[in-house]
Amino acid sequence: MKDYRPEMSFDEEVARLDPDLQRGDEAAAVALLADLAGPGPALELGIGTGRIALPLAARGVRVDGIDLSPAMVDQLRARPGGEQLAVTIGDFAGVPVAGLYRLVYVVFNTFFNLLTQDEQVRCFEQVAAHLTPDGRFVIEAYTPAFLHRLQNQQYVEAEAIAVDAVRLDLLRHDPATQMISESHVTLSAAGVRLNPVVQRYAWPSELDLMARIAGLRLQHRWGGWQRELFTASSPLHVSVYAR
Repeated sequence: MKDYRPEMSFDEEVARLDPDLQRGDEAAAVALLADLAGPGPALELGIGTGRIALPLAARGVRVDGIDLSPAMVDQLRARPGGEQLAVTIGDFAGVPVAGLYRLVYVVFNTFFNLLTQDEQVRCFEQVAAHLTPDGRFVIEAYTPAFLHRLQNQQYVEAEAIAVDAVRLDLLRHDPATQMISESHVTLSAAGVRLNPVVQRYAWPSELDLMARIAGLRLQHRWGGWQRELFTASSPLHVSVYAR
């Protein structure tokens, strides 16, 4: 998508709505991450408005974060407990923080916001440099098999239809580059609003190779936050890497 910058996907309007966008598995995610973090500390890559970080911190885990969107972090700060978290504004590929962490995690496909393989490998390497000897790196992401069933490598889907507005999801897939270019388009009396999203996805096996480059190995792979068995039909995976 020409002239796209990742921060375009996380503007003030998206940040305002984000805390209410619950998927339903947040409590299970927090429980599993708390178990893996132990006494902590933990670092979230792409902390956003704190949907995971705030309830994890409420369990007594010290949580730091990195995010590229000041608008998202402003919403985090406005929520109860948000002012207590140390958040760095920046590109999480470089993990621009000091210190070591027992848990580093990135959820909800956020890892794929790194738009090149080089950036993704760099992130693994930098995470490994910030892990304690017994630390773990957790990635939650979708499995891309569904993209290869698209007709003409694209789709248009009605996400919401109301009397005064409709919201459409438009996506185009390039399997050669493993890139998706997407826009959520809202049509209403107020006009047209575009929310672009570009991602560079990776298959689980490719993530495993990135981990090996960084000196990490796959420890667990589950099909969800309740440690479900990961199978060929799993729509997402929760992968845990360690030394």
